[in-house]
Amino acid sequence: MGDYFALLMFPAVLLAVFMGIPVAFSLMGTALVFGLVTFEGAVIYQFIQKVESIASNFVLAAVPLFIFMGAMLERSGVAERLFEAIHLWTRRLPGGLALGTIVMCVIFAASSGVIGATETVVGLLAIPVMMKYAYDKGLIAGTICAGGSLGTIIPPSVVVVVLGPVADVSVGDLFVGMVFPGLLMATAYLLYILGRCLLDPAAGPRIPPSPDDPVLLAKLRITAVALLPPVALIFTVLGSIMLGWAAPTEAAGMGAMGAVVLTVLYRTFSLATLQQALLKTLKVTCMIMLILLAGSMFSGVFIGSGGVAVTEQLLEGANLGRWAMLVVFLAIFFVMGFFLDWISILLIFIPVFVPLVTGMGFDPVWFCVLFLIMIQTSYLTPPMAPAIFYLRGISPPEITLRHMFHGVIPFIALQIIILAVVMAFPQIVLWLPSKLLGFQ
Repeated sequence: MGDYFALLMFPAVLLAVFMGIPVAFSLMGTALVFGLVTFEGAVIYQFIQKVESIASNFVLAAVPLFIFMGAMLERSGVAERLFEAIHLWTRRLPGGLALGTIVMCVIFAASSGVIGATETVVGLLAIPVMMKYAYDKGLIAGTICAGGSLGTIIPPSVVVVVLGPVADVSVGDLFVGMVFPGLLMATAYLLYILGRCLLDPAAGPRIPPSPDDPVLLAKLRITAVALLPPVALIFTVLGSIMLGWAAPTEAAGMGAMGAVVLTVLYRTFSLATLQQALLKTLKVTCMIMLILLAGSMFSGVFIGSGGVAVTEQLLEGANLGRWAMLVVFLAIFFVMGFFLDWISILLIFIPVFVPLVTGMGFDPVWFCVLFLIMIQTSYLTPPMAPAIFYLRGISPPEITLRHMFHGVIPFIALQIIILAVVMAFPQIVLWLPSKLLGFQ
């Protein structure tokens, strides 16, 4: 039984979480109890080492910078201008408002890196307009939830900044490797919305021409004013990483500065705005860092007490092929997403699964992108479904939970299809890093 003692850490921490104990304290408490039993007082020195390791990790300095960038962009006025400019071009199409909303989510996600920020800001702008033109309520809910969740798989993503160090994978490789899967996901959403509204025009009616519609030159001017600043910000952050000019943390610093500059240019900067953004940054960063430290303690005790070796023995005894094991790992992510938030799943399972996956001959960057797609899927899947909880907070009472649950189902199906495509063709993830970063 002693050899399998470490495996009891998983049910112990899950039990603590389901009892309502905060995730960070569940992880820390489990690590402390099992650590004392296994290593006695020596575990305290291991925990001190983990504190020093997290505190001195240069990559993790990008977390508060990306959160601050997203918080400033929420208040900068970028979203309002983007909304107007994009819908000038899409609203004549079937489902044009929903199509424009997905495009806007892609741009805003690539500018901010924070998942909830995209859904909240875009939802507040897009829901009233789509309701005005009698769009199907399920389509409205699904579009906002799915578009908002793109912040998981569209770089830069705070999830990836945390995932990289935990999985011992380059954050830069992950950022670049996410580009094609993220664009593939967004394209699938657009094709679904367009196809559905062609087959059922009442679900997303075209907006008829109006006498006060701007002429072509005015449209181009509005679009340029709205698009150029966020595109410049995206290039500053992602372009500098992809071209090898800056590390992710340095790029995040430039992005944070760029977000401040945008608020000044759009005349929305104030000391009150800055204070609100700083307070939000402090709260979210403290939460993430505390959970990250707790997860590091948990995985340290698990690995140190032989948990990974025992897991490998059990998997070998199961006589499953490596692809079957990969599917099992992804299924665990999906099921855990019903009950746990992304950072809990990441910290509990990634330190255990990544060495096993690498040992089976799979690429860890590719596996991490598959993990991100599964996290995005669980982000939409009830009962946890953070996307639906965000939507409930900003939607009118006419959009019920029933509409939301029905609305996200087609998008969940699309995400599973994209997952299968990325599994079947790993070069979708690995080709761009190999060309831009020399990653093998």
